[in-house]
Amino acid sequence: MDIDLSAFHFLRPLWLLVIVPGLAAPWLWRRRHDLKRQLKGFIAPHLVEHLLLRPDADQRLRPVHLLAATLVIGALAAAGPTWQQDTPAFLDNRAPLILAVDLSASMDAADVPPSRLAAARHMLHDLVQRRGGARTALIAYAGSAHLVLPATDDPALLATFIDALSTDLLPQPGKDALGVVELALALLKAENSPGTLLLITDGADASQFDALGKRLHGSDLQALVLAVGSGDASVTRTADGTTVKATFDEQGLKGLADATHAPLGSLTLDDDDLDWIELHAQRHFQAVSGDGQPAHWKDAGYWLCWPLLLVALLCVRRGWRVNWLGVVAAAVLLGGAPNPAQAGALLDAFFTANQQGRWAFEHAHYGQAAERFHDPYWKGVSAYEAADFTAAVASLAVVDTAPAHFYRGNSLVRLFKFAEAIAAYRQALRARPDFAEAKANLALAQALLADYQDQQAQSPPDEKPDKVVEDQTPSAGSKRQEVAKAASDQRWLDNLATSPGQFLKRKFQIQQAARQTPQEQQP
Repeated sequence: MDIDLSAFHFLRPLWLLVIVPGLAAPWLWRRRHDLKRQLKGFIAPHLVEHLLLRPDADQRLRPVHLLAATLVIGALAAAGPTWQQDTPAFLDNRAPLILAVDLSASMDAADVPPSRLAAARHMLHDLVQRRGGARTALIAYAGSAHLVLPATDDPALLATFIDALSTDLLPQPGKDALGVVELALALLKAENSPGTLLLITDGADASQFDALGKRLHGSDLQALVLAVGSGDASVTRTADGTTVKATFDEQGLKGLADATHAPLGSLTLDDDDLDWIELHAQRHFQAVSGDGQPAHWKDAGYWLCWPLLLVALLCVRRGWRVNWLGVVAAAVLLGGAPNPAQAGALLDAFFTANQQGRWAFEHAHYGQAAERFHDPYWKGVSAYEAADFTAAVASLAVVDTAPAHFYRGNSLVRLFKFAEAIAAYRQALRARPDFAEAKANLALAQALLADYQDQQAQSPPDEKPDKVVEDQTPSAGSKRQEVAKAASDQRWLDNLATSPGQFLKRKFQIQQAARQTPQEQQP
């Protein structure tokens, strides 16, 4: 094992103070047992030397020496000696990755079989699976940029919306890379972490190059450009039956890479493109983390546990006395302690209800956590995680913070109360305007409300009771209406699950309308 002395240091140097009593112990013991010093003043100094008897056993190892060795070695181990940075294999997955997919009509070109977009989707599936539970966001763009999903660690959810990407979702022509960068910067601000933006496209808008360079300057966002296509033009057919010529804008892609100071790669049939993406994401995260953020060092103190154990074994000798009663009592108390998520006299004596709830929450016992928490926010979040959405809404209603309104909106969506959920998300955004997840869920709730209303309006006449959902007061026919509504809700959910593309299309329309409204109101 090579030790770089220039990088050698201790992670917890205050523990080195324990070395002082460790070194002082043998000296103090010898001073205390120095008979010559004790007889000073009672016997003449020239006679003391001849009167003292020093057996050979006086020079052997004493318990105090073992104590000193234990203190010194233990202090060194606890101080955390290190000389090598810790670079885990999953470091490239720690920083958020933002995937931006070009959905312009040219992505239907078949020069990359079966099409440019289909090949890109296949690559994205492989990338998401390789990253595991790392946080990944998804953006779609053409003439405008739209957030599909904020950063999430759910690969299945990402896969669902990746499959739904198609060129008919965004009919407005163009390649709004600048809008993508704006969305990506907002996402990273919410994540409070450096990250990488992957632009998957077959061309670029040269008029945005200057603005792109200025917008990215000084930010922690790294851009990567992944080219999809070849130099040969291909012909694709649009939804209205007309034909368009799809080109591969090689010069535009090089200009986009130069403007964003981004490496330029290309889609491959093997894993080279995935390795390329992860390598650049890892290097960027390491570089940014090294500037102003604490480095992670390997703690080598555990190697000293072996000599420390050897010294401890030498201490177990005949004539030594150890009070094992306290050790046994502590072991029984700790080993036989009941589950902290359950109430008990002993637990209540040492842990508050919120502490017990926190333990249950961290161990995924959300139902028990909701019962133990007194804090209304954590009680509501625990109930939400336990799928008790009614209890979650009741608890979070008394908390006026952005996260509380956000979770209350999520719970209301699960209860099919979309109008109330939209109001909750808007309250969250008023409290925190840069709340990216609340913005995304607000658009989702608006799309869900519109889609749900369409489903209700398209119900057959014989299912008239399905539409009667506003009156929530008890009545003789309320049970029948609830049963009919539940059946209708299930059909709507099934339909939504099988058509995420339709859901995204409506979501993008709502987002685009919201952007145009402020512009129309300007004089």
